[in-house]
This record gives sequence, C-alpha cells and structure tokens, in this order.
Amino acid sequence: MSKKRGLSVEEKRSRMMEIFFETKDVFQLKDVEKIAPKEKGITAMSVKEVLQSLVDDGMVDTDRIGTSNYFWAFPSKALHARKRKLEELETQLAESSRRKESLQQSIEKSKIGRQDTAERAALIKELAALRRKSEQLKAEIGKYKECDPDVVEEIRQANKVAKEAANRWTDNIFAVKSWAKRKFGFEENRIDKSFGIPEDFDYID
Repeated sequence: MSKKRGLSVEEKRSRMMEIFFETKDVFQLKDVEKIAPKEKGITAMSVKEVLQSLVDDGMVDTDRIGTSNYFWAFPSKALHARKRKLEELETQLAESSRRKESLQQSIEKSKIGRQDTAERAALIKELAALRRKSEQLKAEIGKYKECDPDVVEEIRQANKVAKEAANRWTDNIFAVKSWAKRKFGFEENRIDKSFGIPEDFDYID
C-alpha cells in the first residue's frame, strides 16, 4: 500500500479558510490549533505557520485584545481581498508581458546586420529575468484561487459527497456481513479477519 500523501501548503490554507467561512466565528490561536487537526486534517505543528501566511496575505484578520490574539475571516472580505490581489498581480503580469514583448522586438532588430553586442546580451538577460517573473506571477495568481470562497464551497460539497458515498459502502459491507452470519453461521471476527476489515470499521461522522 502506498504511503498517504500529506496536504500541500495550499490545501492547508484552503482548509483553514473553511474553518472561518463555515463558522463565521472569532478564534484564538489555541482554538484553531485544536480545530484544524481534528476537523480539517492539518497537522498541529503547521497550524501557526499556515495561519500566519493567511494573515500576511490579508485573507485572515487579527487583533490583540489584552494578552490574547484573535483571528477571524469572513467570505465577503476575503473575496474582495483576493480580487484586489489578483488585480495587482494581473497588472504586474500585463506590464511584464508588454516589457517582454518590447525587449523581444529590440532583440530581433539587433540581430539584423549586427554581431552580438553588450547591449544585446543585457537585453537577453533582462528578458530571461522577466520571463521568470512572469512565471512567478502566474503561480502567485494560481495560489489565490485556493482561498476563493466559491472554491472552498466546491471542496466542502465534494467532501460531503465523498462522505455520503463512503457511508453507503459501509452500509453495504455491514449488510454483507449480516448476510454471511445468517447464511453460514460465521462469527463476525472471523469475517473481519478473512476480508481484512479493521476492528474499528464504522461510519464516518
């Protein structure tokens, strides 16, 4: 059996945003550290880091009251923040694309009747840097899609469908076990052992 894949950083960020969107509540760090591992499968050791990354990106608000820090996020604000960030990134990407196109044209012109020059080498170097920047911006834009309330809702619905499907199969397994006990007089632990059914096999809450 292959080793279970851990959650990526963006999956953790998306699931943590679900906590705020679904409850519309205000939490202390210790509350999130209890909820995230139990309900969202986020390892306790990474909760603080993931939460801080969302605060840094303006997706989660925080304030200190007395000696405690409180955290909250509402879908409407998160959506506006994400849209503003996307607009900034798209503007930067468009500017980089225009600059890249201009540099490409300059390079093409420099090839006509000329040998390699220091200017051309500098333009090629700048063009390569802009291409890297363009890829970084595209990756950054993709990252913010994970915190889109609509995407979070799609994930929540997909989880619900998967849970219902798993419980239907659990029903089927229990029905087959019941039939086998009646038909052949098998003991339940013998059936479990024969078919590799774990002792704690049960419905998903």
